[in-house]
Amino acid sequence: MGNTYLITGGAGFIGSNFATYIYNKYRDSKIIVLDLLTYAGNIENFPVNINNINERFEFWYGDVKNSALVEELVAKSDYVVHFAAETHVTRSIFDNRNFFETDVIGTQTIANAVLQNKHKIKKFIHISTSEVYGSAHQCEYMNEDHPLNPASPYAAAKAGADRLVYSYVNTYDIPAVIVRPFNNYGPKQHLEKAIPRFITNALMEEKLHIHGEGIASRDWVYVEDTCNGLDIILNAPLNKVQGEVFNLGTGKSISIKEVALKVIKQLNIDSSFIQYIEDRPGQVDCHRADINKMKEVLNWTAKVEFEEGLEKTISWYKNNSQTWEKQIWMRQIPIILKDGQKVIH
Repeated sequence: MGNTYLITGGAGFIGSNFATYIYNKYRDSKIIVLDLLTYAGNIENFPVNINNINERFEFWYGDVKNSALVEELVAKSDYVVHFAAETHVTRSIFDNRNFFETDVIGTQTIANAVLQNKHKIKKFIHISTSEVYGSAHQCEYMNEDHPLNPASPYAAAKAGADRLVYSYVNTYDIPAVIVRPFNNYGPKQHLEKAIPRFITNALMEEKLHIHGEGIASRDWVYVEDTCNGLDIILNAPLNKVQGEVFNLGTGKSISIKEVALKVIKQLNIDSSFIQYIEDRPGQVDCHRADINKMKEVLNWTAKVEFEEGLEKTISWYKNNSQTWEKQIWMRQIPIILKDGQKVIH
């Protein structure tokens, strides 16, 4: 058996895509997923059939704040990739305490476990977010030294976790790397996010709601490119990446309105389906990644152009309606598992 990868939040969107990427690429690897299966986690996202015993895959239902469980799983791992977080801007406005508990205390729990095993752990990747930057002045490119000006409780919680991990590198010399992905999209994404919401509303012939005038723009990166970038960081020499921050983006920005128009064009529906609603609090005007560091240090650039990625994403939602339609009602079903319960394997 090769390396063991602990992926926290591995039932979520990017985490599950990354777990699938690693599972398929490294055939001798073992994957351990830790996830609390909150609203955005879905066991159908896993890269294996959960009804079959599989020596290469374990799923543990549990909270990243459960230090005993986290320490047990980290001790069995070679690499730790920490996705687990509350991630939605609007939700954070109305439930901010939960965001700080999960995103900051959860990250501290993971970091402490890595510290206890720092001579065994080859690399600890902390997944931060471009939201920590706030808005770019005049839509400038945002490099890794851009000031951190989080504009929402979610972004503030992630900024706290981001800097906490850096402090552990500086203080304890843990083998950590901080990654700030820009706006990911692709298969399996929860319907609360803009692109899957636009796509599924269009497929159901419902209105596509746009906040404000839709001029807020984002750097949209296809999730497969993000997985590839993380893989490159995992395999890079530690002395090139330890304690460093890396943006994962495309260097291009597209407004929310443009995204909606591209969706309805690809699905061949009328623009009258677009409806403008009031802007949301904590809105960020513009994100655009400066991608030079990943390119120069690790020779990585995003490969998938937006139109191609959008076409792939639309195709997945068209062909998997039985999966995403469950999200509309599934969250009303209570979870009956216990924190720290091993479910698969």
